[in-house]
Amino acid sequence: MKEIKAIIRDHRLDAVLDALHTHPELPGVTVTNVHGFGRTVGRPDAASDASIQFGTVRMTKVECVINDDQLDSVIELIQQAAHTGQPGDGKIAVYDVREIVQIRTGMRGTRVN
Repeated sequence: MKEIKAIIRDHRLDAVLDALHTHPELPGVTVTNVHGFGRTVGRPDAASDASIQFGTVRMTKVECVINDDQLDSVIELIQQAAHTGQPGDGKIAVYDVREIVQIRTGMRGTRVN
């Protein structure tokens, strides 16, 4: 299993969610509003954008845990939908997940259902 964490521009969230809804086996996503900065975007001297607060820029984090065979297709959907071609489009990180435990049932496993 893999966990994908994608940090994307706020205004690309709807496009990314629309794209992910087309994936027939995606179990779900978590969306969080975040602040941060990168090498060229979000630093106080890099721009005078109104979205910059305390030396950071508003972004959105989209997270999902998926089965290994879904990895490439989910990354491609996120990358295509989040892409603007401008610096600060974001990043996608992939992590290994050892196990999933369903809170309601206590069921444990190595695949996302």
